[in-house]
Amino acid sequence: MAGQNSGAQALAVLENGTAGIGSATLPPFQAVYADYFEFVWASVRRLGVNASVTDDVVQDIFIAIHSHLHTVQRPEALKSWIYSVTRRTVSNHHRALRARGGNATTVALDQIESHQPTPFEVTEKNSNLQVLASLLAELDETKREVFVLVELEEMSVPDVADALDIPLNTAYSRLRAARLAFEAAVARHDARDKRK
Repeated sequence: MAGQNSGAQALAVLENGTAGIGSATLPPFQAVYADYFEFVWASVRRLGVNASVTDDVVQDIFIAIHSHLHTVQRPEALKSWIYSVTRRTVSNHHRALRARGGNATTVALDQIESHQPTPFEVTEKNSNLQVLASLLAELDETKREVFVLVELEEMSVPDVADALDIPLNTAYSRLRAARLAFEAAVARHDARDKRK
């Protein structure tokens, strides 16, 4: 009987997504999945994963989250921890793709390879989002990543620094530079629009 009881307890821990001391303040895995699925999916696409394998990469991310959710030390920084897991998993995906001789930056080929538009591609058709995407494309990758996480995903700069594993002052510096570059890109875009 003792073996059945411990098995039931292990199953309950797995279903709740929490284990160990100090994880009582963490939400159960199901809540994490529901609350962060769109964030993870959009982050995977923004980080350059091909539409044809996005679902697989997102699944790998949530498997890692499920396996390591109990190790989160700061439940208030859960979003930055999830982004860290996402970033590492996408990086591993790109590395494996390069090792197999593929191209890690195949987002431009998605429209050729995909017969049905993804939710991300459907929303991109909105002209305001297209303008935003073109303005963001003018930023270099390190600045864009900080800018998007702070300005669009509404993460705090300390959480972004933690998620990207960079010094806090570096995060603030990249954000400041990105804001300046973004404002300059908006001014250029507005000037082009006025000429039309």
